[in-house]
Amino acid sequence: MIEIAGQFCLEGRPSEVKALGDGFINDTYTVLLADSPVKYILQRKNTVIFKDIPGMMSNIKAVTEHLKKKIADAGGDSMREALTVVPAKDGRLYYECDGEYWCATVFIDDSVSYDKADSEYLAECGGRGIGRFQAMLADFEGELVDTLPGFHNIKYRFVQWDKTLAEDPAGRAAEVRDLISEIEARRSEMLDFFKLVEGGQIPLRVTHNDTKIANMLFDRDGNVLCVLDLDTVLRAPCLYDFGDSIRSYTNTGAEDDPEPDRVSMSRKMYDAFLRGYLSEAEDFLTDIEREYLPFSARYITYEQVLRFLMDYIDGDRYYKVKYPEHNLVRTRAQLRLLQSIEHQLFSHNSYYVK
Repeated sequence: MIEIAGQFCLEGRPSEVKALGDGFINDTYTVLLADSPVKYILQRKNTVIFKDIPGMMSNIKAVTEHLKKKIADAGGDSMREALTVVPAKDGRLYYECDGEYWCATVFIDDSVSYDKADSEYLAECGGRGIGRFQAMLADFEGELVDTLPGFHNIKYRFVQWDKTLAEDPAGRAAEVRDLISEIEARRSEMLDFFKLVEGGQIPLRVTHNDTKIANMLFDRDGNVLCVLDLDTVLRAPCLYDFGDSIRSYTNTGAEDDPEPDRVSMSRKMYDAFLRGYLSEAEDFLTDIEREYLPFSARYITYEQVLRFLMDYIDGDRYYKVKYPEHNLVRTRAQLRLLQSIEHQLFSHNSYYVK
């Protein structure tokens, strides 16, 4: 690991590499130096999910350079408020070894991360952070590689879903017929929404596409300092970021809560996040984007129910699992969150943002 870290343009000699976090997809490490206080993040990218690591890193580099310029022009600290990609010694944005791809960024010290939003204040700050991230990228004109074709594309997910159900590779479909029915009951509504994206009524913007609170760094006052994990940066509806944030910030339980009765959407947290988000995003949002902000929470949560259940039926080949029923537990917890969103935001047809 130290030898791999040494392949990057670090400000000193790496002396220690320590595992960091418990991510679903990539393996992440902290790199300490023998002769400098500067620290780095080293990641082994998941090449099963991300087929084009060079394209991904090109996207990250382009987006972070744009952010850094905006931050510097506003008088901010671009080293702390945006990720800094560290190139390998051969000039590439990654190091390849035995078919594995490694990437490095500068570690942002004196920061705080959260697995869960525990206050309305934190939710409002998170909303401002995502709104600011999107606002700073609203005038980004560079090309981005589509590194995840079909990501958040519910039509594409249904193609995968139908194939998985037909093949039933792990022989698990029969035991989850009730959950399959929940997916099918909402299929047409989700496809109707996606028609607005395909037709261009809902515009594509530069978006993060994985805006759970764990993908943000906060300062000691609770303000969003930096948005992390830009692997999924793509051109997509900004609604996807909003919906995924609501899925993360407002959940009163855990994403994989074994007790679904603990799971619901906190309306106070929803209102706080919305308030923060609109304070930064209002100037660039179109009327139809504002109208569908609440539905996006339903759309993204539904997609996650589908994906967790699909992976369970498929034999747990996508998400890392800690025990055999982990994806099934995730499915039931996310379904309960979806039902709570539907009850609170859609029961009286009063969910539009005016």
